[in-house]
Amino acid sequence: MPDAVIAATGLYTPPNRLSNAELVETFNAYVERFNKANAKAIAAGEVAALMPSSPEFIEKASGIKSRYVFDKTGLVDPELMRPIIPDRPNEQLSVLAEMAVEAAMDALVSWDKPASEIDAVICAASNMQRAYPAMAIEVQNALGIEGFAFDMNVACSSATFGIKTAADFIKTGSAKAVLMVNPEICSGHLNFRDRDSHFIFGDVATAVILEASDQAVGGWEILGTRLKTQFSNNIRNNYGFLNRADPDGVGKPDKLFVQEGRKVFREVVPMVSEMIVEHANDIGVDTARLKRLWLHQANINMNELIGRRVLGREPEPGENVIILDEYANTSSAGSIIAFHKTNDDFRTGDLGLICSFGAGYSAGTVFVRKR
Repeated sequence: MPDAVIAATGLYTPPNRLSNAELVETFNAYVERFNKANAKAIAAGEVAALMPSSPEFIEKASGIKSRYVFDKTGLVDPELMRPIIPDRPNEQLSVLAEMAVEAAMDALVSWDKPASEIDAVICAASNMQRAYPAMAIEVQNALGIEGFAFDMNVACSSATFGIKTAADFIKTGSAKAVLMVNPEICSGHLNFRDRDSHFIFGDVATAVILEASDQAVGGWEILGTRLKTQFSNNIRNNYGFLNRADPDGVGKPDKLFVQEGRKVFREVVPMVSEMIVEHANDIGVDTARLKRLWLHQANINMNELIGRRVLGREPEPGENVIILDEYANTSSAGSIIAFHKTNDDFRTGDLGLICSFGAGYSAGTVFVRKR
């Protein structure tokens, strides 16, 4: 059976850009109002005063300077501090599917082949808009693709898990070409009233088309894929359909994204660094020859440390791609944005690594070589 090739990628960026300064202005207005309303309780030691934020704090802590969001109006309103995304009728394309289709169309332009030549669609993302029908089937229908489609969720590692799954379908002959999409409205699961995390995420959608090497023109040879999971509660989102069944749930705060950031840093950096080096050794890739690292865009400090450990030195400018300064953390889509935007200078034989890591813990590595 032929090997799988990454033939094309696509990107959809929402039109609304939200700067750190705008985010902080809204957050600090909320803090001021909260502290004023609870002044007596704060003075009595019954309630902790909230601390204001600053653009400098956000950039130092994460490397993030801005993010793109599907809706901005609700996020800059201190009374709401959540995106405003009205429900759509069932007859209309759902929001996440719409974003996925936009990214897929961008990839199809680069692929220069019709969508009808795709045999399967995988929607791999950290947050699904609904349980069923699968968004992947909705995307399949919107693009006029026959075959099969399904959703999968491995949090921030969803894209690399999706790439491996698609590559395995191709290697076994189940499909000749697969579309893998990663629509993310991360602003929908973020608590914008939490100083430690209100700045982390942005919204975006990416797409990857994989096809059999015997029919691909150019593209990226997949040298090896590897996946790893290790259970941890340090990154968690408890929102789900059983929330309404909790007899003690009335009055509880929304179950949104939470993390123990310092623990995640200490535990994930060595896990991912070792996984990359071991995988490279097993498939005969010299990490010193990697022209570029396209890592999950979670935190600049994590990425820089992983880059140094993998390369064994300080990365040269452009070797360890950082796009989170503009896009923030976009969960499953981050490493694909980095790959999509910074591979035009590769020549035949050049090596690179697509790597993701996140809640689970989960991690995935995809070593590629320009054909």
